[in-house]
Amino acid sequence: MVSILQPFIFLLSLLPLLASGLPSSRHFSALKPAYFLLAGDSTTATQSTNGGGWGDGFLNFTLKPGSSGRNYGHNGATTKSFRDGGDWGRLITEAETKTTNYTVYVTIQFGHNDQKATSGVNLTQYSDNLIAFGREVSAIGAIPIFVTSLTRRKYTNTTPPAIVQDLAVQRNLTVSAAQTTHSRYIDLNIASVDYCNAIGPEAAWKYNLNPTDYTHLDTRGSVVFGRLVSDLLVRRFGDIGAVTRGNGTLSREIREGVAA
Repeated sequence: MVSILQPFIFLLSLLPLLASGLPSSRHFSALKPAYFLLAGDSTTATQSTNGGGWGDGFLNFTLKPGSSGRNYGHNGATTKSFRDGGDWGRLITEAETKTTNYTVYVTIQFGHNDQKATSGVNLTQYSDNLIAFGREVSAIGAIPIFVTSLTRRKYTNTTPPAIVQDLAVQRNLTVSAAQTTHSRYIDLNIASVDYCNAIGPEAAWKYNLNPTDYTHLDTRGSVVFGRLVSDLLVRRFGDIGAVTRGNGTLSREIREGVAA
């Protein structure tokens, strides 16, 4: 006599096979092209006479065809002014319109201007503002990625010279905001410090926007540090690896501490 449980036992035996044949949520995400929205200050922004950062180098040279984005970074931005001036609202509106056809990622990198005494942003406010950004991105179905502050290329007068680490507090608060909001993050601050220490001041200053600007990047610097951002993302997040294209030579030079 056939047990009435046999059909159920048979169905249970099929569950592992059915599960193995279903794409994971990460696989579904990778089927969509990516759209990156970059929130930040001038060290993320498009190159101009007054500033420039890694953002355009990342968007223009590291993404596969079909994936793209927009650089909202601009000179002088703080976590407060970026919201008060409407940039954050415009970014969120664009993110919402893109989530149907794209996997939308929002990178969040501030600190250079927030830390200034004239910014009107204390450390508690800086942290709270970052946390609010992360939560608001997640609420609309996009993926927040916190990026710790790109280092300034100022060195000590020691032998050998070493980068002056003047963004450590902002770096730590950015990591903490990512952890509080259960968001992704990459540590661009430490990675850029390590790279600039490895190549030394003479080589690092070739990325300056002008000879005395040790904060902003020229076009070549944007490509190099945009690649560093891409490599950090790919190293940690497989879905981003699926929408980016590599540059083995440049990545190797950065990884080995060779001036690119």
